[in-house]
Amino acid sequence: MLLRLKGGRCYDPAHGVDGVVRDLFVRDGVIIEPPPPGTRIEREIDLSGRVVMAGAIDMHTHIGGGKLNIARAMLPEDHRADPVAATAITRPSAGRAAPGTLATGYRYAEMGYTACFEPAILPVNARQAHMEMGDTPIVDKGGYVMLGSDDFLLRLLAAGAEQQLINDYVAWILNATHCIGIKVVNPGGISAFKFNQRRMDLDEQHPRYGVTPRDILRVLSRAVHELGVPHPLHVHSSNLGLPGNVDTTLGTIQASEGLPIHLTHIQFHSYGTEGDRKFSSAAARIAEAINATPNATCDVGQVLFGQTVTASGDSMAQHRNSGLANPGKFVIMDIECDAGCGVLPFKYRDQNFVNALQWAIGLEIFLLVQDPWRVFLTTDHPNGAPFTSYPHLIRLLMDRSFRKDRLAAINPAAQALTTLGTLDREYTLYEIAILTRAAPARLLGIASLGHLGPGAAADITVYRDDADRERMFAAPEYVFKDGELVVEQGRIVKLTWGRYHAVRPDYDRGIERRLREYCERYLTIRADHLRITEEEMHAFGHGAAVVPHPCRARS
Repeated sequence: MLLRLKGGRCYDPAHGVDGVVRDLFVRDGVIIEPPPPGTRIEREIDLSGRVVMAGAIDMHTHIGGGKLNIARAMLPEDHRADPVAATAITRPSAGRAAPGTLATGYRYAEMGYTACFEPAILPVNARQAHMEMGDTPIVDKGGYVMLGSDDFLLRLLAAGAEQQLINDYVAWILNATHCIGIKVVNPGGISAFKFNQRRMDLDEQHPRYGVTPRDILRVLSRAVHELGVPHPLHVHSSNLGLPGNVDTTLGTIQASEGLPIHLTHIQFHSYGTEGDRKFSSAAARIAEAINATPNATCDVGQVLFGQTVTASGDSMAQHRNSGLANPGKFVIMDIECDAGCGVLPFKYRDQNFVNALQWAIGLEIFLLVQDPWRVFLTTDHPNGAPFTSYPHLIRLLMDRSFRKDRLAAINPAAQALTTLGTLDREYTLYEIAILTRAAPARLLGIASLGHLGPGAAADITVYRDDADRERMFAAPEYVFKDGELVVEQGRIVKLTWGRYHAVRPDYDRGIERRLREYCERYLTIRADHLRITEEEMHAFGHGAAVVPHPCRARS
């Protein structure tokens, strides 16, 4: 069937299209060139006056894996308070801070999102994570596999292993887990926590292996680069949440030694020690560094006020924050020799000095980083706020008056320590399309997503233009997934299951012997069982395909 979407105002930054009125043509789930005059159009939808963008992409959102399942289990109140009623199309699901798999897919699609990427998949938990993501409807999925505190890598580094051996291990893990990138969380720190160390800075040696976080970042960023993985090393820096951690963050940027590096939820790593409370914004220093470092990108991890749950592999940080849990319950746990996790519910309050300043710091970073292609819209769902708060965040970025009104309502001491009130920048629709569509697709190396050009997957979101940008982005008029109309007037009208995205870099199969010997000696799972088959992935995703994206090895 040939579908014509007629006369919409298109925003397609990948092709430099800024609010140009044009028609889009869709056939077999793909956007195509305009057909010759006289070609039969089977269906046409008039989009005159509407805003048209590619489907949005959340490049960092916790939607599957062990710690999120813990969060779901420990927050029945979240599910009771926010159910999703069954319809003729949808099944019942629930939750907002830690939604069920079905609710996750429904709510993303209802906001115009068509792809989501889980940023912390442990190799030993990858099968479970993919099963959960496969049960998340409509959206495409992908994941970043966690290394950096796993015993096998730390043993290699402690023994002075050559870079090529590290590269082979990284490539094997990516192939075995069907992931699209490598994530490092508090490099070495999760392991050090198991040796009773409660803090680990960038150049501090691990108490058991003698390696530093800088060592780990250097070899992993080099491995990702040399293997040709499109997405840079995805880095959750050391010292998350600690006053003064800005120096660690700036050092982390330098640790990649000029290679591409992506700093995630950077708001939580942008704190100074100025003022009577020894807690201050270092957003200006962070933005200056990002602006001056072309190899560095970041997502913000914006804090927004209200109830959520924090779920992180950074057991050091979660153990430190456990006394702040609201409601008062938490889980800190180890997972094999691979890593750990911590889960605790949390409520951000606008009259709390620290929470209010965190809110302001994130917005400062958004407004001070000059290049919208290198800063990404996230809340580190659910750690800074649930993903359903994205429309509110977009309004804060696009509406200066609204932002200043919200600033006037927060803790007065926090107001006095932020420059947010002096920042008049307002994001445009074109820039929002960069942050949420074109830039994530480019950073991930997915050529079929994030744009409206010929050959793109027909993931298309249509909005009614509304001065209230929160209302506009909360409920698109139409959402198409692979050319199928899945959302109309803000409601699900059809279910699809999306696809998985992965990379498969080459490697020397000699690494498999080392891994088999290691697993047999130290773990409760064999190396062969870590590998997920193509058939399993197909079954997990209701028949969804795994789409491999090219890696171009570099020397």
